[in-house]
Amino acid sequence: MSNHSARWAVAIRNSDKPAYLAIADTIAEDIQAGKLAANQKLPPLRTLAKALKLNFTTVARGYAEAQRRGLINAKAGHGTVVRELLQSGPVRRSGASSLIDMTMNMPPEPQDRLLLQRMREGLSSLAAEEDLYTLLRYQEFGGSPDDREAGAHWLSRHIPGVTASRVLVCPGVQSALLGLFSALARSGDTIACEAVTYPGIKGLAAQLGIRLYGLAADDEGIDPEAFAALCAAEPPKALYCNPTLLNPTTAVMSQARREAVAEIARRYSVPIIEDDAYGCLPAKRPPSLASLAPELTFYVTGFAKILGAGLRIGYIVAPNARYTARVSASLRTSAVMASPFMITLATRWIKDGTVKAATLAIREESRLRQKLAAQILVKASYIGKPEAFHLWLAVPEPWNRIEFATHLRTHGVGVVVSDTFTVSGTAPEAVRVCLGGNSSREECRHSLEIIEDALEHLPAAASRVM
Repeated sequence: MSNHSARWAVAIRNSDKPAYLAIADTIAEDIQAGKLAANQKLPPLRTLAKALKLNFTTVARGYAEAQRRGLINAKAGHGTVVRELLQSGPVRRSGASSLIDMTMNMPPEPQDRLLLQRMREGLSSLAAEEDLYTLLRYQEFGGSPDDREAGAHWLSRHIPGVTASRVLVCPGVQSALLGLFSALARSGDTIACEAVTYPGIKGLAAQLGIRLYGLAADDEGIDPEAFAALCAAEPPKALYCNPTLLNPTTAVMSQARREAVAEIARRYSVPIIEDDAYGCLPAKRPPSLASLAPELTFYVTGFAKILGAGLRIGYIVAPNARYTARVSASLRTSAVMASPFMITLATRWIKDGTVKAATLAIREESRLRQKLAAQILVKASYIGKPEAFHLWLAVPEPWNRIEFATHLRTHGVGVVVSDTFTVSGTAPEAVRVCLGGNSSREECRHSLEIIEDALEHLPAAASRVM
């Protein structure tokens, strides 16, 4: 159990919740991730308290909270074990080995023959036309002038007037965020973000010892009053936000909210990290924060959500040349450089129109899959936007989110519980459902039907009570 307790210690230390709630949250996340199996024995209370450097009462409350959520059971003579969750209701598919993975938020893969041919030709021409040894050598971090110019051209739709001197090409959005967090904050500092947000920053913050402060938000984005109150008390080192099709809730920050947030950030000189990974998907969207507060905003985007996660190329637009150099130095330390092969392919695909064609195809496929969801999940309460390839599904009573997700997994569908995304406050009874990836439209339909079945039928334990 040493690996578990070490990981739990980090998670609890970096949580802003009371330790007992953080213990229950961490157990929930490990069950969802498959790190804790049904009937697996958990460490005795005193052993765990010693490992976590917490008092016995706190750990006992954590176990009690986990038991209240239906995650674990205390068995006489056997100690505390992970609960074997009950199943109920008719199903159309079984066997975890045939899992349709709706946990990874990947774009759908359109099977458009002309688009696929175009992408293959781009790959082939790369090998035929580029000098091999040039692509195998070290390159200056941030891309060549030509690569930065191509990036600036692509980004100009959302940041009018952006120049190549402010653009850095980097190995993916996550790498870009690591560099920005490292450049803007130190261990012990605070970065503000949505209370329910992209989980990748939770890992970054834990790694760097940065505290995340979750701000209240709704479908229009961050609550400006909550942001202003935090800044008035103690301005954070930065504000991170995912304002367009927020992962996981699909919220789109309205223009009024963006203007209000930009004004508060300007008043308190708080840098903004705008994660616009999904920004290309909507045909129409509010102006970027980078266009509203260019002197404060670090804009980040990439190709993972419009071409595929395997093309690890991201772009940072910094407020000015000074910040460009500072972030470049931070990223160079951790990443050395982005792969010249990938940068060259990305630049080629921007110039020849492949990126635009892929964006249109994924936008259309996402619309079709959201229509499927609307047809099948008729009685469900969920949030989804027409051009997003994920949705945020409320889990109705008497289900709880962990039991619901585990039930779906045993019937061949993987979803992600809200605990994974929650920075502060109580995790909502909700799961994220991804509609993309390598599953076909028919497989997507089948998975949604399994989810609909689960929503229609009570858990077995609840059925017995009623």
